Amino acid sequence: MHDTDRLRSWRLKYNSHRIKTPDTSMDRRILIIVENLPVPFDTRVWQEASTLAANGYTVSVICPKGKGYNADYECINNVHIYRHNLPKEGNGAIGYAREYLSALWQEYRLAKLIYKKHGFHVIHGCNPPDNIYMVANFFKNKGVDYVFDHHDICPELYEAKFGKKSGLFYQSQLWLERNTYKHCTFAFVTNQSYQRIAIERGGMSPDKVHILRSGPKLERLVIREPKPEIKRGRRFMIGYLGVIGQQEGIQYMLQAAKYIRESMHRDDIFWGIVGGGPHLEELKRLCKDMQLDDIVEFTGRVDDNKMLDYLNTADVCVNSDEYNDMNDKSTMNKVLEYMALGKPIVQFDLTEGRYSAQEASLYAQPNDAVDLAKKIVYLLDNPEQREQMSRIGRDRIINQLSWDHTSKALLRAYDDYFKKRNL
Repeated sequence: MHDTDRLRSWRLKYNSHRIKTPDTSMDRRILIIVENLPVPFDTRVWQEASTLAANGYTVSVICPKGKGYNADYECINNVHIYRHNLPKEGNGAIGYAREYLSALWQEYRLAKLIYKKHGFHVIHGCNPPDNIYMVANFFKNKGVDYVFDHHDICPELYEAKFGKKSGLFYQSQLWLERNTYKHCTFAFVTNQSYQRIAIERGGMSPDKVHILRSGPKLERLVIREPKPEIKRGRRFMIGYLGVIGQQEGIQYMLQAAKYIRESMHRDDIFWGIVGGGPHLEELKRLCKDMQLDDIVEFTGRVDDNKMLDYLNTADVCVNSDEYNDMNDKSTMNKVLEYMALGKPIVQFDLTEGRYSAQEASLYAQPNDAVDLAKKIVYLLDNPEQREQMSRIGRDRIINQLSWDHTSKALLRAYDDYFKKRNL
């Protein structure tokens, strides 16, 4: 081979590994990366992606496989979705390191592919964990900025799961959060509590922190006729929707059900608990041990149609999230979904839960199953108050908190950003 041929061959090989710069001068292009849930299963991420695409943005998404979404690539509603194998869940320092490094490699690999194929001006990273900025840093020299979408406060999440507010792991969560904010151009947060963290702990300028609430889409949450047969012959039904996890406090619901039956002598109430999660089987065993199987049903994960059957049949819905720093500062989607369906709510008195529901909910003393039980029974025995709370919650969603309203913050922030880039 002549020297000229060798040089040409080397250049072709070298260029094939370079991140080539596509022509993105004619439109606005965003890559969204989410590490813990697949899309479109992740409701918030899917609403963001599809809203941006519907408003003229070229949107790509990188996410893990799972929850029935296992295709490597799909284009849905003009959103390009690229999925990778979900890393094995970590256990201990080495396990977590392996999990996160594997996810980061897959995200970087797919980001290179997407940059060549579709291009992007922004990487929009959705936590947890707080490490996606590391992928974005590889594209900085291409003029790509990082935007942080703060879904969960990871130090508080670690504390809620492991009961520790010290040690290397906890400090690593604070370090990653600080570095995420240090490397982002601006941030979206879900509420005022997260906004304060972004400013005080993350060192962000207030004008670079945008509150983007996860408002429900009313076309998904359809009010329809109840199905009395779900109640198993009981007069009333209590509904729950959400993840069956460690910090969701579902044990308080079971304790409340037992108290109502044995101490308040009420056997006319059925409990429908809708959702899946890591503690589902453990809670089923607890329910059986408490001899509540005849009045409590765990449906597991179900489709939207069955979910709507259960929630529309419920007379009262419960948010049992226990009081801790994580839950107190976080907006729970289930509360907003209950309100969208016109359901009166009983929940523990948490800061953001009260902000969301206001007078559409009664508030029990935090982590007090007996007070939770008493407030549930009070509402069941007062249909006029239930009706009033139903109207308040539904009106609040329609007029303030639905995605039609809250998504304006997403579009406004990106429009301002791209105008400053002359795009």
